[in-house]
Amino acid sequence: MADLKYYDVILRPVITENSMAVLDDKKYTFLVHPEATKAQVKEAVEKMFEGAKVAAVNTMNYSGKPKRRGYIFGKTKKFKKAVVKLAADSKDIEIFQGM
Repeated sequence: MADLKYYDVILRPVITENSMAVLDDKKYTFLVHPEATKAQVKEAVEKMFEGAKVAAVNTMNYSGKPKRRGYIFGKTKKFKKAVVKLAADSKDIEIFQGM
């Protein structure tokens, strides 16, 4: 297991139609480090975004898609996605405001 600091856990937010649709339920989607645990994701969100209180974390591992260019086969990079649900009394995360 890698020794991850909280600022290494969250890589970037996911801005898709689906992830924007669940913002009303206080659910935020992030790409996270592939070796990060749910506890590490919770700690990172609470430390990086002041006033955020995490109620639940759901994580999903995605393997790389097979790709082909001519007769050469390969795969895209694998990644991990986390959906973070904030508590009802928690402040919203500012980076998602106005989208």
